Amino acid sequence: MNQIKTIILTLLTLSSFLFAQYSKDVTNVGTTAAPFLEIGVGARAIGMGGAFVATANDVSAMYWNPAGIAQLNSIEAIFVHTNWLVDITYDYAGIVFPVYRFGVIGLNLTALNMGEMMVRTIDRPEGTGEYFNARDLAIGLAYGIKITNRFSLGFNFKYISQSIWKEHANGFAVDIGTLYETPWKGLRIGAALTNFGTDMKMSGNDLLVYHDIDPYQLGNNDRIFAELQTDAWPLPLNFQIGMAYDVLQSEQHHLTIEADAMHPIDNSESMNFGMEYGFLGKYYLRAGYRNLFLKNSEEGLTLGAGVQLPLFGTIKGGFHYAFADFGRLQNTQRFTIVLSF
Repeated sequence: MNQIKTIILTLLTLSSFLFAQYSKDVTNVGTTAAPFLEIGVGARAIGMGGAFVATANDVSAMYWNPAGIAQLNSIEAIFVHTNWLVDITYDYAGIVFPVYRFGVIGLNLTALNMGEMMVRTIDRPEGTGEYFNARDLAIGLAYGIKITNRFSLGFNFKYISQSIWKEHANGFAVDIGTLYETPWKGLRIGAALTNFGTDMKMSGNDLLVYHDIDPYQLGNNDRIFAELQTDAWPLPLNFQIGMAYDVLQSEQHHLTIEADAMHPIDNSESMNFGMEYGFLGKYYLRAGYRNLFLKNSEEGLTLGAGVQLPLFGTIKGGFHYAFADFGRLQNTQRFTIVLSF
């Protein structure tokens, strides 16, 4: 027990130190790279308003709190498709493998695609005839282990890539999570520090330009190659801590409520609230609210539903849907398939 307390205190102290560097009166909105890492994974968690760090008991825990995968006793795979804002598509796939007493390992892939767009210039606003793409990608390796029968620890190591036409940026990050089942039946506490890693900086052929070193001197070379310098930006570091409680547990009914507090470096603090009701362990209804207390937030109400049924043999399939309100922007729809072997 003393070792557990030491680990928790160390993680909380580290988190406080990291965020102390960013404690300012401004919100720092739009000052981080790879914002696609902040898009929540899975219709189940989003249906609960993103309040999932202390529940985290399925394969999507690799995103929310990697310590949660230590609870899994079978192979699970997840496939997520999201119709994101302004015709952007967001997809996520992951799988976890228990390795007996050594814990649970997982692999995950995140992809965001903005589609094909026309190249436009001041001289040719209707298009030059060329097209370009903008894509984001993250590949992760997760590991979770139970330190005791109540306390779990997890990590998710990520390679991150962003590209727009001929420019690209690469980086690395790690998510660290803890999950503690308290002696009070049904009460859990979870915490996760996500996207702690390197800064990202764009480079590529698009930054090569011609430059005239001295335009006032006749006869000099006015077409010398030069490279535009871009700034390096940090990843969207976030600390999220939550508490979940199973209000109702019986053979027919199960009701979980959760509240999470978030401290991101690129915005103000806020809270997520959510609930999940299950009937017969097969049918689920969910509701939540995101970014409560956040100024100028477009997010709010979330709703979701799901069903988990046997498919064939020992394989079970979970099919989940979530709706998220984005205020003045269009609403988003999330679809998720979870397979358990």
